[in-house]
Amino acid sequence: MYSGRGNGLASEFMQSAGGCLMDAGIKDELALDDLLRCAREAAERAYAPYSSFRVGAALKLTGGAVVTGANVENASYGLTICAERAALVRAVSEFGPEIRIAAVAVTNLNDAASPPCGACRQTLAEFILPDAPVIFSAEDGVRTMPFSALLPQAFVKQRK
Repeated sequence: MYSGRGNGLASEFMQSAGGCLMDAGIKDELALDDLLRCAREAAERAYAPYSSFRVGAALKLTGGAVVTGANVENASYGLTICAERAALVRAVSEFGPEIRIAAVAVTNLNDAASPPCGACRQTLAEFILPDAPVIFSAEDGVRTMPFSALLPQAFVKQRK
């Protein structure tokens, strides 16, 4: 995140809100717990005045960066954006369209199940590695599954 004026030298960039930077390999369970913590911090910044259902998502990119997003509701409900898509849009905006997602965490502040919705699953499919772990709040606690199990028949662009 750029924090100064001028041409954006590396020394003028700062850690994202909440300090969600991770170096550990994402297959490590501790790293997934850290990613879930980042998602929870993002949920605290959600804008949900209509449903009070505050959701946060954290994406671990293959380059090591962690990008977060929160749901943003609108009085016209169809214009609401989910946390996962907010994080994805931010990741593409900050790092470009060649990003690849190595892991995803989704959680909420309502202690309810919150797996990614169908629209988010399909949108993530454009950028996520098929076996990337997705960790989310489920009815029976926290669940982790490979993305390909969440959306086994995704519409995807064939990459050259």
